[in-house]
Amino acid sequence: MAQRWTRLVRFKAHGHGDRIFLGQPVDPSIDVGLALHSGQPVDVYQISGTSALDNSAVVTTNKLQIAKLLTPLSQEETPLVRCLGLNYLDHAEEVAHLAGREKADLPRFPILFYKPSTTLIAGGEPIILPEIVKPYEEHLPDYEVELAIVIGKAAKNVSEEHALDYVLGYTGANDVSFRQWQQVIPQWGFSKSFDDTNPLGPVLVSASALSNPQDVPLKTTLNGNVVQNGNTSKQIFNVKKTIASLSQSTTLQPGTLILTGTPAGVGFVRREKLWLKPGDEVHCSVGAGIGTLINSVQAEPQKARL
Repeated sequence: MAQRWTRLVRFKAHGHGDRIFLGQPVDPSIDVGLALHSGQPVDVYQISGTSALDNSAVVTTNKLQIAKLLTPLSQEETPLVRCLGLNYLDHAEEVAHLAGREKADLPRFPILFYKPSTTLIAGGEPIILPEIVKPYEEHLPDYEVELAIVIGKAAKNVSEEHALDYVLGYTGANDVSFRQWQQVIPQWGFSKSFDDTNPLGPVLVSASALSNPQDVPLKTTLNGNVVQNGNTSKQIFNVKKTIASLSQSTTLQPGTLILTGTPAGVGFVRREKLWLKPGDEVHCSVGAGIGTLINSVQAEPQKARL
């Protein structure tokens, strides 16, 4: 009987030019992002079909080797990226302390903002800091490791009880944020929507293989130093509540990404502030078989400016 995938990668393969494949790592325990970054060959079993959204896609016996990792879903397959702000208790508290408050005023409903799919990049690709965030020490480009939900079928007015039935799988994200723009414009969309600033991946783990999304470790390392170390158990609105809330009177289309917020440790709240700058290397690790996004940081090339 054909086997459904449990860990999916989207990639270009050695010896096959620019053709794009789907595959499942042969080694079920391999961290695909770390392995590729270290130069280790990563073998996969090809998955039939061309999209993770294809319900008929199954794992074959054909072996391929990853030449270039891509995002689990293409930009064209992603109708919208929905994101939650201040969705971890410890992160909400560190932001409250920065503002001089002893305790955080926890949100009654999820704090929602949107970003376009043009923000999305794969592990191994550079995070691009645009010209409009210079000087960096004032605009404070910041890291945010997150668990991302991928919706697999249209969801509207979903109950918490049935919310996970609409999940295709889970992957990792780094919701790179530009704090100066975030603070001067009350709606966060602009500050989080710059092209090529949101790493996604490396692996899409199926909902059937990750039955409890509320016990997933998250960690960010910046230039070798651990700066975030959390767990999805600290979410204010868990995955079920998030899907149920966002789907009320609103259709979540297949391929919709939901970034579920970040734990404590972001750079802008620290006494000695941290910010991303060209030459940095960011590792965002998400447990449960998702793996590590590794991205360098680069300034926007001058030729990119009109």
